[in-house]
Amino acid sequence: MADYYEILGVSKDADKNEIKNAFRKKARQLHPDVNKAPDAEERFKELGKAYETLSDDNKRATYDRYGEDGLKNAGFDTQGPFAGGFGDLSDIFESFFGDFGFGGGRSRRDPNAPVEGDDLRLDVEITFEEAVYGVIKEVKIGHLETCDKCHGSGAKEGTTPVTCHICGGTGKVQHTTATPLGHFTQVSACPNCHGTGQKIEQPCEHCHGKGQVEVEKKIELKIPAGVDTGSKMRLAGEGDAGLRGGPAGDLYVVLHVAPSKYYHREGLNIITKLDISPAQAVLGDSVYIKTIDGDKKLNIPAGIQTGTTLKLAGHGVPHVQKPSYKGDHIVLVTIKTPTNITDEERILYKRLYEINTGKKAQNSFKDKVRGVFN
Repeated sequence: MADYYEILGVSKDADKNEIKNAFRKKARQLHPDVNKAPDAEERFKELGKAYETLSDDNKRATYDRYGEDGLKNAGFDTQGPFAGGFGDLSDIFESFFGDFGFGGGRSRRDPNAPVEGDDLRLDVEITFEEAVYGVIKEVKIGHLETCDKCHGSGAKEGTTPVTCHICGGTGKVQHTTATPLGHFTQVSACPNCHGTGQKIEQPCEHCHGKGQVEVEKKIELKIPAGVDTGSKMRLAGEGDAGLRGGPAGDLYVVLHVAPSKYYHREGLNIITKLDISPAQAVLGDSVYIKTIDGDKKLNIPAGIQTGTTLKLAGHGVPHVQKPSYKGDHIVLVTIKTPTNITDEERILYKRLYEINTGKKAQNSFKDKVRGVFN
């Protein structure tokens, strides 16, 4: 079962004001028109269910004691307010909290006020090396731009929208219904102008009255050194154009780093494996290791054990915000037992065996076969 407190990101003793503020914040982030993640719709529905339950004293008390099943058993509707779909984000806030603007102060929303454009998300895959060194990439993205024929009005060139005669320019109509309990008034978007307060009698032929056209454009991404999978870049004003002169939204670029066949990354450190021979392990050695800064000399101490790690300090990944600071290159040493050895090596290994164990080395199957035919 989902934890409604966890969904809203509040503690179990949170008051109604904290719950309301948490819902406002997360609703802006998760609304399907803004968030293009595959699970955004489902998470937004869960958010609505969580708020509807925890903002109602009776429902909250039942939920705290019996959980979601307790709500169902008590006869409460557990489908949530968004089971049938989603409206405009401003309309959602208005239906939940009254006629409030996004700034938090009470206001009558002007249906023709400028509206900020939507933010967009772009997923970009880069190589391991591009993530480490940084790279400039040119990407293409489709977004909405203000129509250059009607300049965003949606009306044919030389004409202008007219005030809706049904709602008088308010964008809303009222329906009053008489009930045994009194008169019930419902406010909804004007069906004639669809809540805009204006009617376009001659639509622009270029944008078909929308005021915006979809355009594909190229963007130069300057990806800094040290990024990793999940790193995000915000490009201000590169999202969809706003309506009626509103500012454009932003473009959020999410980076995905392809794995390397040689390097493994953990934070700012790079890890590679090194196989050495038993002789190198016993006597020690000096070898060259391939790092992101080129080949670097590594000293292997005598008597090293398999599984030991050695460090090449400062040859790891640079910090995104402090490029002068870099992680380390960690070398995981493994002692590799040879499987094919020469006769000379076999004699030497036998001698080592006898010295180390004090026992005479047994002839292998190959030695026995060789003795039969010699």
